[in-house]
Amino acid sequence: MKDKIIIFDTTLRDGEQSPGASLNVEQKIEIAGQLSRLGVDIIEAGVPISSPGDFEAVRRIAKEIRGPVIAGLARAMEKDIEACGKAIRPAKRGRIHTFIATSDIHLKYKLKKSREEVLEIAERSIKYARRFTDDVEFSAEDAGRSDFDYLCRIVEAAIKAGASTINIPDTVGYAVPSEFGLTIKGLMERVPNIHRAVLSVHCHNDLGLSTANSISAVMNGARQIECTINGIGERAGNCSLEEVVMILKTRQQFLKKYGIVLPEIDTAQIYKTSKLVSSLTGIPVQPNKAIVGSNAFAHEAGIHQDGVLKKSLTYEIMTPRSVGVPSSNLVLGKHSGRHAFSKKLAELGLKVGAGDVDSLFARFKELTDKKKTVFDEDIMALAEEKLSGKMEIFSLEYFHISSGSSVIPTATIKVNFSRAKKNAKFQEAAYGDGPVDAAYHAIDKIVAKALKWKTVPKLIDYSIRSVSGGKDAQGDVIVRANYAGVAFTGRGASTDIIEASIKSYLNVINKIAYAKSKKEKVISI
Repeated sequence: MKDKIIIFDTTLRDGEQSPGASLNVEQKIEIAGQLSRLGVDIIEAGVPISSPGDFEAVRRIAKEIRGPVIAGLARAMEKDIEACGKAIRPAKRGRIHTFIATSDIHLKYKLKKSREEVLEIAERSIKYARRFTDDVEFSAEDAGRSDFDYLCRIVEAAIKAGASTINIPDTVGYAVPSEFGLTIKGLMERVPNIHRAVLSVHCHNDLGLSTANSISAVMNGARQIECTINGIGERAGNCSLEEVVMILKTRQQFLKKYGIVLPEIDTAQIYKTSKLVSSLTGIPVQPNKAIVGSNAFAHEAGIHQDGVLKKSLTYEIMTPRSVGVPSSNLVLGKHSGRHAFSKKLAELGLKVGAGDVDSLFARFKELTDKKKTVFDEDIMALAEEKLSGKMEIFSLEYFHISSGSSVIPTATIKVNFSRAKKNAKFQEAAYGDGPVDAAYHAIDKIVAKALKWKTVPKLIDYSIRSVSGGKDAQGDVIVRANYAGVAFTGRGASTDIIEASIKSYLNVINKIAYAKSKKEKVISI
């Protein structure tokens, strides 16, 4: 259908390039499965040339995920394109997405090439990509700052060379909606063979305009939007999938005059997908985030509350259920059974294997002894911790803290260590500026002994928030640490904030240990 809006999800590629976000193969497959259930048209699964891990993730997603087109990103270089072609080969429908910069800024300072040289490289790369698949997308990196006449030339040449999708990225988030819309309109009018390709946009959020620019582009002829769950991505992030999808759905009467056909997205899966991505990447969703933030459907002002109680339409332009937000936060208690617990996991969109339900249920029962009331958010925190810990080699067994106003804070930490089918236990004690600092020093000593690391992670950021309400609420600790120039994010939850802090740091250690053998290359458009 010519005017259907195509949703191209790049959470697993551009989204993973968010500082601190690092996903292993299993986590990428899990997210890809949820994106398929959400109903996205295309999943950009990664950059196959960047590392063996990324190649394997793209290959396995291409093999195991059915429904969406599976795409890989490749620079306009034969070795990149060949790796991408091999990775997407198992897919029922695979796409090679190749790109090269077209702005004079990039040509002069990054590529050190002339416009004619770049034009030739683009044509050659597209023709080479066509050896592996008929579905080739070409991106003119930094199109938003490219000379318009030259942009028209390279788009025309790319289509002639065999590109079936042409992507116009606002790579640095520089454009404003009216300006970006005119660029799309101009391409539709000026490029003689534009009707032979789908025009796509990939907008970044550096000025907070990625969603607005994407909608403006659609109103002027673009029919593919490249976006990410929760808007994650390079720097300030990408256009947010949940925002563009709900704009298209909520304002469909207004947008009808532009000939737009809505994407086939199951919007009830949006909240589940948002929570899964937040959990596995360790990037929290800000409370006032549109559509999926915790305050998105909260009303505190008396006038608003009165209006919503009388008629929700007064202050809600969409219902919580339309995006999959549970209508009630209060859920199970200490007398709840395993069946009810399993049903609640399914309602919350948490994909938990049968073998993991028993251990989660045991953790849930432990939590009910500590908390009078258990909320949806508490259950999500338990499940997310379990999901993110599938490939952990360190797990907490015991901790003891001694701290006070007139004593030196000390911590004793004991962990289980599991690697290559070998299990061991390590215990160390250390002191620090406070109980958390002391615990982290003890963990550093354990890691140095168990893994023989010569350096330890450097803490960049530490934050704590309440998972749910009440004095007995679980604390959710998010830690960011730098190791060998790369930022990693860890997460831990517990009713004891010291325990949550220890778990979050161990989560960081586990992610570093998993990724230590990989050296990711950052490629952005």
